[in-house]
Amino acid sequence: MTADNGSSTELGGVRALITGGTSGLGLAMAEALAAAGATVVITSRSAERAAAIAARWPSVAGIVADAADEASVARAVREVWSLFGGIDLLVNNAGLGMRTVNPRFMVEPRGFWEVPPDKFRAVVDANLTGYFLMAREVTPRMLAAGAGRIVNVSVNDATMIRRGFVPYGPSRAGSEALSRVMAADLDGTPVTVNILLPGGATETGMLPPAADRPAQFNPIDAAVMGPPIVWLASAAATGVHNARIVATEFPGWLRARTEA
Repeated sequence: MTADNGSSTELGGVRALITGGTSGLGLAMAEALAAAGATVVITSRSAERAAAIAARWPSVAGIVADAADEASVARAVREVWSLFGGIDLLVNNAGLGMRTVNPRFMVEPRGFWEVPPDKFRAVVDANLTGYFLMAREVTPRMLAAGAGRIVNVSVNDATMIRRGFVPYGPSRAGSEALSRVMAADLDGTPVTVNILLPGGATETGMLPPAADRPAQFNPIDAAVMGPPIVWLASAAATGVHNARIVATEFPGWLRARTEA
């Protein structure tokens, strides 16, 4: 079946782990995968929040995991593997935004020299080290199982170098470079690595309240991530490796790929 036919059983048997899946992009992807029939595990640093969000669907489970903590990641992966017997799709999504450093970053950008080192480290740990730790824990298991897919969520190139965006921009640039190296290291194996990004500023909890946003600012709906993540989890994406998919451009990208 193709990813755009609306079938609720299209991804039956697919087991997906989404980090940071209780809000924003992660929640949108979890909803889309669950609607397509996948079994989905979402992570949160809060057990209560993970359980509350997961309770919305019978095929979604919530577990506690801090993607930036090695021991927490190892426990989470062991738990998922024990419960479901494997992970077919890892979506690295958990992260911290600029609000962690500067709550008014959209209207009052600050120089990099004003960023507290502890806040810099916290964002990099979540957005870069977290991707590494999760993939490091899952990949050997996928290789042993003979199959697996990893999708790393990224951002537009402009965001990586935008004024006032230290440390968020560099952390996301690092995670994209990490993704490319992961893809190179796994080339020729049964485990694929791809990059997925919304295509612009997206309405998530990383954005400040409306009063602290520029006038005429129109963010993208996080639901834009649904169709491409469902496709990446489907049989149609078998063998797709080292691709960088922009969600807002996905229909045209997929059409061009089909026609090629």
